Amino acid sequence: MIKFFLMVNKQGQTRLSKYYEHVEINKRTLLETEVIKSCLSRSNEQCSFIEYKDFKLVYRQYAALFIVVGVNDTENEMAIYEFIHNFVEVLDEYFSRVSELDIMFNLDKVHIILDEMVLNGCIVETNRARILAPLLILDKMSES
Repeated sequence: MIKFFLMVNKQGQTRLSKYYEHVEINKRTLLETEVIKSCLSRSNEQCSFIEYKDFKLVYRQYAALFIVVGVNDTENEMAIYEFIHNFVEVLDEYFSRVSELDIMFNLDKVHIILDEMVLNGCIVETNRARILAPLLILDKMSES
């Protein structure tokens, strides 16, 4: 099960955070700081899976953005690694070459995409067309 989902830039600034378990705000800040520090300090040659406290971190770097997913011990790391890639492919399809600015200025749409893919910490959809369908309908309604 997914515990949290973070998008962070190389400077360590959180661009998106989504928690699927209750974590107090002050603990979130501390958790994000420690998680970001542990991921950013690793080299490209090192594994993208980290044992961290009572869960695992799976991360992937895309240009200047890191996507970090915290999962419980029973979750398949490779499945989460592929989920991260699928998420970025969906963003690329919607924004046509997604960038950090697209995420910052369209945070609501990024949350909609993530919510279509993950429900209560479980991956429920991976089909790009089905994930993007609600957003495309919203875009058509806003145009008219």
